[in-house]
Amino acid sequence: MNLNGEWNFEVTESSRKPMAYGSKIIVPFSPESKLSGIQRQIQPQEYLFYERKITLPEEYAEKIILHFGAVDYEAIVWVNDREVIHHTGGYLPFEVDISPYIEDRIADIVICVRDESDQSWHSRGKQKIKRGGIWYTPQSGIWQSVWIEPVPNSYIKNIKISPDFDTASVHISADIEGDEKAFAVFDSVTYELPAVIKVKDPIGWTPENPKLYDISFQCGKDRIKSYFALRKFSVEKDKSGIPRVFLNNKECFQNGLLDQGYWEDGLYTPPTDEAMIQDILMAKKMGFNVLRKHIKVEPLRWYYHCDRLGMIVWQDFINGGGQYNPVCTIFPLALGFHLKDNKYSFFARKSEEGRTEFKAEILEIIHHLYNCPCIGLWTIFNEGWGQFDAAQLYHLVKKEDPTRLIDPASGWHDQGIGDIVSKHVYFRKYHFKPDKKGRCVLLSEFGGYNLRIPNHCFNEKNFGYRGYKSASKLMNALKDLYSNQIAPAKELGLSGAIYTQLSDVEDELNGFVTYDREIVKIDPANVNQIISI
Repeated sequence: MNLNGEWNFEVTESSRKPMAYGSKIIVPFSPESKLSGIQRQIQPQEYLFYERKITLPEEYAEKIILHFGAVDYEAIVWVNDREVIHHTGGYLPFEVDISPYIEDRIADIVICVRDESDQSWHSRGKQKIKRGGIWYTPQSGIWQSVWIEPVPNSYIKNIKISPDFDTASVHISADIEGDEKAFAVFDSVTYELPAVIKVKDPIGWTPENPKLYDISFQCGKDRIKSYFALRKFSVEKDKSGIPRVFLNNKECFQNGLLDQGYWEDGLYTPPTDEAMIQDILMAKKMGFNVLRKHIKVEPLRWYYHCDRLGMIVWQDFINGGGQYNPVCTIFPLALGFHLKDNKYSFFARKSEEGRTEFKAEILEIIHHLYNCPCIGLWTIFNEGWGQFDAAQLYHLVKKEDPTRLIDPASGWHDQGIGDIVSKHVYFRKYHFKPDKKGRCVLLSEFGGYNLRIPNHCFNEKNFGYRGYKSASKLMNALKDLYSNQIAPAKELGLSGAIYTQLSDVEDELNGFVTYDREIVKIDPANVNQIISI
């Protein structure tokens, strides 16, 4: 039962439930967004209250699970005046069995939310109360779907699917609630879980041919339909001994776009399913095979579309910490100087509670997105924002998920670990240099060329790293950038390049499409020709 839509809504300065609700809000859009119907900036000292009363169908006879896709940041949920869950974390789903709290098939759901945004050490990505430049309007409250799921007493809570491309097999296990056994059905054969399933005449997943295999699961009366893919991301040496990214044991240049995941009308929340699809298809038409999802976790639906359409995803974890020290972020860019990241105070990571929370969150993100074939790389930290103990965290992530590549410190305070080193270059020409430690080299951010399209801008600001007055001048600059910098670097050993960025976002006008997604600044066919190196 989808609970998106109109809810009663109130903003207070007290954690006590309001006596009455003076507004309506459209869930799942944050109150800061246009599509919520509220469009108001929520302050750190304020509390959000949501309320909706529902009647459950009679056939909901066994367990009833209430799901939240994401609520930013701290949420307390009551059902029929009884607290059922207290959750913290603004980017990941949570759920609760509300069966014991239902009365006469009625569920009166009340949610209290508080979000301190960048005024605390919690993970927040690019949200900032005083938005501007590369920092964007913060989000509060419910920003992903809410739904109710009836399940039998024995059901499958989670499935873990690990593909092994080299043996053409998948390892599958299940987390079961109840006493029944779980089974997988693939190619008309039933397997009791856990199981290793071989695939006959295997076809590897690639951006050009995103082959997905249908699979179903059952546990008692519970039934699930899903899919998997056979694919392998690795760093291997090419014929010249240069370390490069390989997909399915073949060289695969990672030619991508930075994707902030912000929308003019929905902000953090894509306005429609079709809007998500169009962003991915636009990137593919332009010839890109990677989207770097920048310091945000999207609804699972977005990753499903990347899986089926053939788009590799570099997934960032969510930065947190205190107020970032400008010296900490300027050193690597201006001087090429990298600091040891155990200096917690310098990196605004003095809070032990905050560091512990970040470790827990990255494991939760891995578990949440583990089954998505499209994800090829995890980024632990970006540009020194809240960075700490990257070497330890690299090993933690590698142990939890050995199937994907890892960028421990994108563009900034390199700790000399792992298979990959990544650079950010905006204010100078990029010249490839092999890594002294023999790691694979990625250019994980570059470009940022901006073009203002009148009547399609968030405000009068015109932020970007290099500005152009016309589409033709922008196109010529891109030709020069890819042909004279990226192409030679690729020949020498560069294995991936992420251009900034897919769309304009608020002050930033450096996207290939405008913030409202109405104008494509350069014909996709021309972009495709430019970046085909």
